[in-house]
Amino acid sequence: MSTQPNNTSDAYKEAGVDIDAGNALVDAIKPLARSTARPGSDAGLGGFGALFDLKAAGYTDPLLVATTDGVGTKLKVAIAAGKHDTVGIDLVAMCVNDLVVQGAEPLLFLDYFATGKLEVEAGRAIVSGIAEGCRQAGCALVGGETAEMPGMYAGGDYDLAGFSVGAVERAQALTGAGVAEGDTVLGLASSGVHSNGYSLVRRLVDTAGLSYAAPAPWAPGQSVGEALLTPTRIYVKSALAAVRAGTVRALAHITGGGLTENIPRVLPDGLGVTLDAATWTVPPVFGWLASTGGLSAAEMARTFNCGIGMVAVCPADRAAEAAAILRGHGETVFEIGRVVTVPAGGPRVTVTGTGATWPA
Repeated sequence: MSTQPNNTSDAYKEAGVDIDAGNALVDAIKPLARSTARPGSDAGLGGFGALFDLKAAGYTDPLLVATTDGVGTKLKVAIAAGKHDTVGIDLVAMCVNDLVVQGAEPLLFLDYFATGKLEVEAGRAIVSGIAEGCRQAGCALVGGETAEMPGMYAGGDYDLAGFSVGAVERAQALTGAGVAEGDTVLGLASSGVHSNGYSLVRRLVDTAGLSYAAPAPWAPGQSVGEALLTPTRIYVKSALAAVRAGTVRALAHITGGGLTENIPRVLPDGLGVTLDAATWTVPPVFGWLASTGGLSAAEMARTFNCGIGMVAVCPADRAAEAAAILRGHGETVFEIGRVVTVPAGGPRVTVTGTGATWPA
């Protein structure tokens, strides 16, 4: 008796790829995409490509800015915890926060979702987070790609990548070239670990003998998984408001590499910053990570955001105005340091005043 499937669709399904499930997911997420529509795009799904009308979005002499990123091994926490509705926010945040540091408004977003076995409900939860991130950033979810790849990913494992395009009027692009000695450094509070350093975070959870369902030692009322899945904060609307008011000379998104590696990326040669960690509130999760791993202040500052998810460099005489604008858009803002001249080969970022939160 033949055991061959009787049509090619069945053959593909027996090989592990379910076209019907893919179609069901597309149908389920179409309303999510439509909820992100904005001027310049209708955020429809189903075509082979997406059009965006820059003129309809109000631009006259724009530069396009493009970014791509992923969520990293934070996804392993989501998979272990069975909670998939926030990692999509992380995906959008990691892309659009990189756009805004160049003064660009995010316009459109596309995602790539690859999995070993497509589960429609999990897929819908993931895309619901992506749509929420797009709404927070004001950009349109115009399309993406779902790939079911048995043999590449095990079971319910999956990976996410995101791609965003933004625009900025040529004369308003942020380059950091105008940063000068004496400028004020503002820090915008993070929501937690954001989406970097999770290979270390996961190892420290294992070291502590915790499951993701266990109570989080640093977050009363939350499990370890829930606390670690707090999504990355999206700074787009607040940062754009401060930039467009002319109060900001440079922005730095604090991602992998922490404070010490990211801030120099937006500073001219010969300049650095001195930061006083006593001036901002360090979320308890960082104290727990430091004490559990025996991590020094220098390791913490080079690995994690340590409570500062975005840095704004402002002229000293406009820093108060910038802070007021940012706070008016819901940010918690700290004045954390100054721009200084540094000798050749000297440290570009110096962090003092670490106090008891970070071990010496």
